[in-house]
Parts: sequence; C-alpha cells; structure tokens
Amino acid sequence: MDPATLLGLLLAFAAMFAMLFLEGAHVSSIMLPAPMILVFFGTIAVAVAGGTLRDALFSAKALPKAFKGRIPTAAERIEELVSLAEVARSDGLLALEARAQTNEDPFLARGLQSMADGVDGDSLRGQLEDDIATADASAQVASKFYTSMGGYAPTVGIIGTVVSLTHVLENLSQPDELGHMIAAAFVATLWGLVSANFIWLPIGARLARLARIEQDYMELTMEGLLAIQEGSQPILLGERLRSMVPAHELRGTDAGKASPGQPAGSAGAGDPRDVHEAL
Repeated sequence: MDPATLLGLLLAFAAMFAMLFLEGAHVSSIMLPAPMILVFFGTIAVAVAGGTLRDALFSAKALPKAFKGRIPTAAERIEELVSLAEVARSDGLLALEARAQTNEDPFLARGLQSMADGVDGDSLRGQLEDDIATADASAQVASKFYTSMGGYAPTVGIIGTVVSLTHVLENLSQPDELGHMIAAAFVATLWGLVSANFIWLPIGARLARLARIEQDYMELTMEGLLAIQEGSQPILLGERLRSMVPAHELRGTDAGKASPGQPAGSAGAGDPRDVHEAL
C-alpha cells in the first residue's frame, strides 16, 4: 500500500483547519449541513448524470484502490521473467504451462498458456495488446469520473452561494443577521473548491497514475514474454527489461543491480514494442 494519497489529503485538510485556528475562526463556521449536502450530493448527482449508472457503480468500487491499491513492482516482475526465460531455455516452452496454472497474475498466466499452446509471436502480441487496451480503458472510467466531479464541484458550490444570497436579499430588513447569513452563503463556494481540489481531483489523478503504472507493467510483461518465446538469453533479457524501467523504481533492489556496461534503468531503451526484436 502506498500512503501518498491518504497522507496528502490529510495534510491538505490539516493545513486548512490550521488556517482557521490561526485566524481565530471556529471550525463550526464552515461545517454547515445545508451547503455541504448540496455540494457533495449535488456533485455526485451531476457526475452520475454525465455518464452511465454502470460507470458510477464501477467508479465507486474503484475508490478504495486510490487509497490502498497495491502498486506493482517492476523489479519483481523482471526477476520472474528472467526465471521463466531460464525454464523455457532449459525445458522448452511447454514447461511454462505448469507456471501458467499456478501464477496469480491473469495477464501473465494467459500469456504463458498461449506460449505453451504454440501461439505465434504476432498473434500473442495482438492478444496481449488487446488485454492491455481493455484494462486501460476500464481503469480510465473511474479516473475520468472523479476528475469530472472535480470540475463540477466548484460550480455546484457557486450555485449554493447564489441560492443562499437570494435568501439574504429577502432579509435585508434584519441588518444584524446579514453578516452571518452572507458568510454562511459563501460556505457553499468554499466546500465546492475544497472538495474539488482536496478530494476529487487528487483521487482522479491518483487513479490515472495507477492506471499508467499498471499499463507500463503489463507492457513490460508483454515484451518479456515475446522475448522468451523467441529464445532470448535470460541475462540479456534482464538487462534489456531493466533499461525500460526508470532508475528510481529499481534502486535498492536486486533487479536494479546492473551488469557490467549496463547501468540499471538507463535511458535510451527505445520503443518497448521493439524489445523482443532487439533480443
């Protein structure tokens, strides 16, 4: 679990409440039920209206992933692919069928099974690319849903403020209450901005980032499988795959230890689609 999102949101809200404290204001002055209900429920409602119910339900199920989703480790996958290359060179591609049946990663397992079944390289690439595209499209649904909420929330907050100000104008005969009523009216705008920038947009960005990491991870796996199918040497395979991964993701791992003349995570890896050809 990567705590970046949870930690960042907590710090953001802590900074806001610290400002209230330093200004001598009370937290209760912004914790008003009416504007908060409008902003949060109104934002969710218009986001649902802008898509499909299926998208909304899928996005709700994807929300926990933003906070506790496991980030795949490229170093571990490289070690696994090198191990599979050793098995393939010593025992043949048919030996990978046993690994496919016990592997917990459906994407890798499917690729191994296809290799054991004798699927040619072009067909295997097409199959794996389709899997990657489908997984990415699915992940983007949730990311775009929360990003759209971040776009709607400030406007919904402004709507709440305008509605409240109409109520203020109806009570101009009570000057003693005007200050409090105007301040309360702007709470809706505040929560619109806060919810957008402290909740929805960060969650959308987080899910988009996780989707990109997962896509890169699957592409790394695909190129490794294609290289294994062509009989690549395990050592050369490991070096080439390490060159596709940013150095900071390999630093401090066994997979990040470079062979002589090949720095770990070096740049210039080129198009990952050409990896199997280079091997």
